[in-house]
Amino acid sequence: MQKVETFSCFDKDIILMDMQNEFTNQHLLEEWHLIHSKTIRERRSIRKFNGTPIKKDLVVSLLHKAASLYVAEEKPKWRCIYYGTYESRQKLAESMTVKLKEGKLGKLGLNKMVDFLTKKVADTPAHLIFIAESAITQRQSDENYAAVCSIMQNFQLLGWEHGLGMLWYTEQIIQSKSFFKEIGLREGERFAGILNIGYFEKTPRTRKRRTPAEQKWTVIGGDDHHRVTSQSVLELLNDAVWAPNDGLREPWRFIYVTGNEASSILRTSSRDTTFLFVVAKEEADLHKQEEDYAAICCLVQNFLLLANSKPWHARRMIPEWIYDQEQSKRFGVRPEERIVAVLELGGDDQHSNSVSTPSMVNITHL
Repeated sequence: MQKVETFSCFDKDIILMDMQNEFTNQHLLEEWHLIHSKTIRERRSIRKFNGTPIKKDLVVSLLHKAASLYVAEEKPKWRCIYYGTYESRQKLAESMTVKLKEGKLGKLGLNKMVDFLTKKVADTPAHLIFIAESAITQRQSDENYAAVCSIMQNFQLLGWEHGLGMLWYTEQIIQSKSFFKEIGLREGERFAGILNIGYFEKTPRTRKRRTPAEQKWTVIGGDDHHRVTSQSVLELLNDAVWAPNDGLREPWRFIYVTGNEASSILRTSSRDTTFLFVVAKEEADLHKQEEDYAAICCLVQNFLLLANSKPWHARRMIPEWIYDQEQSKRFGVRPEERIVAVLELGGDDQHSNSVSTPSMVNITHL
């Protein structure tokens, strides 16, 4: 049975649902097979919805499944806010248009954009806002942010299989004190984005193809007498790279590490273990940095979902040493880059893909 606790906070209900009892490891393994490479490749951002109402129970159910599919060494801290009624969406729209009204466009009397955005937000059947909670260290902050972005991607993929389209929205034009007050953003928290959600009539065509992973690939160490070969990793990556990002930017590259080169710094004694470093090229623009980091988190999550069909394990890590530029430089990471995740591939069976840290869903319903 689910453990459900409801707290009253003004006119909001905060529902905390512990997934540990409802989703056993076996149940999760059954759910994992639902997301295939076909879903990852075919999913598209949807900007036009047909207005068909969405059942709140469906959104909550998919959100729980999305959270259960995120595997982490530590329990991440994140929360989301669900805007499902027309009145709540109107209130959200008002907070999102404040920056427009106060800017040059408002002063020039060009209010068509404000009216358009207000109507668009109010008429969209549902919105989910995701927030990574505050943390003491940069590593913990990144753990929380990686978790919420990965869960958002899981939710998009699961929703797609139920006929739901979504748009991941982070535009700076909506980000104001009024908007952050509306969503209750606290000091130290990171706004991950809004998912606009609805049913749709037509799937848009993709604008361009993804660059093959081979073209963003570096090998360090001997290859290829391991349980997990570089070719098998590349096959998954070429599906995983279909991750959402504004303008379809591809800010990632991959470093495949084997042998003695990895053992000292990564502290592994298993000769059968290989590692995949997923590296981000950092933009000067901080907003683009956040968007690109989120996209790479989605790519990593795609890879891990696909790896569950393989006879070897894949484990995500964010080790402390990646924040040391000198340590990262040993693996060819450039000054304008950073490691987003280290994936441990193969190795001992004790590191299986089962869930050791179930995620807890914290939803505020408006």
